[in-house]
Amino acid sequence: MAACAQTADYSNPDMAPVNDLPNPYTTIEGHMKMPAGRSWGSTSAVHIDIDGSSVWVAERCSANVGACVTNSDLDPIMKFDADGNMLTSFGAGMITWPHGIEVDEGGNVWVTDARDNRGDGVDESEVYGHQVHKFSPDGHHLMTLGMPGGANDPGYLFQPNDVLVAPDGHIFVAEGHSNAEGSTARVLKFSPSGDLVMTWGSYGSGPDEFMQPHALALDSQGRLFISDRSNDRIQIYSQDGELLDTWYQFSRNSGLFIDENDVLYAADSESGSVNPAHGDWLRGIRVGSAATGEVHYFIPDPQPDCRGTCTAEGVTVDSNGVIYGAEVGPVGGIKRYVRQ
Repeated sequence: MAACAQTADYSNPDMAPVNDLPNPYTTIEGHMKMPAGRSWGSTSAVHIDIDGSSVWVAERCSANVGACVTNSDLDPIMKFDADGNMLTSFGAGMITWPHGIEVDEGGNVWVTDARDNRGDGVDESEVYGHQVHKFSPDGHHLMTLGMPGGANDPGYLFQPNDVLVAPDGHIFVAEGHSNAEGSTARVLKFSPSGDLVMTWGSYGSGPDEFMQPHALALDSQGRLFISDRSNDRIQIYSQDGELLDTWYQFSRNSGLFIDENDVLYAADSESGSVNPAHGDWLRGIRVGSAATGEVHYFIPDPQPDCRGTCTAEGVTVDSNGVIYGAEVGPVGGIKRYVRQ
């Protein structure tokens, strides 16, 4: 997928759906093996390890909402080897609803917690959630971003969706998981030590506005790709918040991953029967170029009529080009997509 000049107009929100593309991938289910007695629950957070083959997953404790609070002895963060065997797990009692995950260049694991544990009998002093946590590869807790239980502007965080660590150590967080008017919807930039540097964006559908900024990725030029999910687009920024481009050809994407060759993987988990308003676009994973914007392949949802998120919401890729898709449900768990 060599870089070339972009010729198509990808900034048109009314462009024709990009569905009719080849699928050179075979879908493999059940590759990753959970411990005995534990089943897969909702999973949107998946990221490849720095070794290029092991896979980190943050899973919602065998269910979805609230399960990591009621089952607080279960570890939501897990590492699997390339053969699907669990190598390590941690994070029990620290995260209520894991949503996004990042592995930085040092191998540290960052996880966003997009809800809190408030409920009957929970004292405010015991509340946690709406935070971003940094762990060492062996599970030692290293840093927290955000107030326990969450905070709105000028505080932070509330419903953090994803986290990304740039090569220079700066940390980006996409915040806001609601389609309600006036909701939080912005991107925050932190220093490597965790100090807030700047924020940009607000709720809406215009330029520099977001509606569920759901995932983050960086290309080789250092451009920040933001999955503006409920606006059915990707907005591309400089790391200082300058809007550079807007793309619609990767559909209503929930998950983003860009590899070292600038191949862009975008997971659309909501088009079609989940979100009929998005025209004739189909759910699935679109694979293309972050350099040119061209979409090359489409892996369709294996259950196109499923009323739920039956295909990948989170996506990552190993050094051999094997795709891992994290599913929220009703299926849940991880699927593996291998190039034929």
